[in-house]
Amino acid sequence: MRFHLSLAFILSACAAGTDTGGRAGLGADSVAASVVGGGQAQARPATPATGNFSAELTRLRTDPNAPIRGLYVNRFAAQSTKKMKKLIGFADSTEINALVIDIKDEFGLNFNSSDPLLQKNGGTQTKIANLKALADTINAHGILPVARIVVFKDSVAARMNPRSTIRKADGSPWRDHKGLMWVNPYSNAVWEYNFRVAEEAVKMGFGEVQFDYIRFPEPYRSLPAQVFPESNGRSKAEALGEFLTAAKKRIDKLGVRTTADIFGLTTTVGGALEVGQKFEPLLQSVDVVLPMVYPSHYPRGSFGIARPNADPYNIIHIAISRARERAEKTGLKGERVRPWLQAFSLGQPKYGAAEIEAQKKAVYDAGYEGWVMWHPGSTYDIFVPALEKTLEPRAKKPPVPARKISE
Repeated sequence: MRFHLSLAFILSACAAGTDTGGRAGLGADSVAASVVGGGQAQARPATPATGNFSAELTRLRTDPNAPIRGLYVNRFAAQSTKKMKKLIGFADSTEINALVIDIKDEFGLNFNSSDPLLQKNGGTQTKIANLKALADTINAHGILPVARIVVFKDSVAARMNPRSTIRKADGSPWRDHKGLMWVNPYSNAVWEYNFRVAEEAVKMGFGEVQFDYIRFPEPYRSLPAQVFPESNGRSKAEALGEFLTAAKKRIDKLGVRTTADIFGLTTTVGGALEVGQKFEPLLQSVDVVLPMVYPSHYPRGSFGIARPNADPYNIIHIAISRARERAEKTGLKGERVRPWLQAFSLGQPKYGAAEIEAQKKAVYDAGYEGWVMWHPGSTYDIFVPALEKTLEPRAKKPPVPARKISE
């Protein structure tokens, strides 16, 4: 679950350089905790669940310019046979070729591990009964399974490792507005735990690791100041870059991509946000960044647009065109940016297939092929009409120039 920001914080963030691209809140979703047995449709050739992948799946795993178009799958949907069959069916019959699965969220692991370190921090939430079987099924349908790992907003690891938490000035644990503790992004012990979660997911068959909550918590004035043991004079941006660089070095040895979810405003704000994210250092630390450019999360008047939520094409085209310009200035070309698209409603207008089509076109016109749709409950039925039946290249080369904006 990602947060919603208050209007007051959004407005202050724009002035202070903090992003508004949070996740939509997760609603209640009652599902059975059982392992998926496989989908019904067979639009793609099935592949053996042994690592001998089809040529197309191998391309998705290894080609840095492969067009990845995915759906987010939350903790509970991943535990549901019925839900997984439906999501795999969407992928079998449309352009969707990746599923981003919650492997670890802010409430602990979503799988059972034999690693004592992972067991200690696993939490009490229900888990996927057999993660390897789930990954095997997804791979067998020619779909890329992506392991989403929430890193620093981890209340379970914070509770189990009190020495590795963000502190208050008096040394006691710092808590956010919801009363949750966060682990310390400078802590090497926290890093190691997340590296091992990623490595286990890859060994079970996941073809990409996607780190989320690669950031510090918002420094709201209404909350106590945050104190970070082990910082040793390093900035927030340096700590995040160092974590991702070290993670990529470990994950590269397993032959899969390392990616990171980042705030949408990183693409158009020149400096580092208050939560530590800065576009170029993050981009240079991983294979792909995924900006959360949800139109509903941009304040009124952003980029000169009165109602951003009502103009998804222009919001995303401006944000992602700017990301491309900045990426290419660093010498990084190709599919290095893969935005999150808004597949949920927050305010007016209500989002449906037309809004997804507008967002997709904005990505293509900005020069990129890939994207991932976010719905907090992993419910995409009303958006399926916006999905093409086959995976075709759509990006414009060269991209349409973005509207000029100031940083």
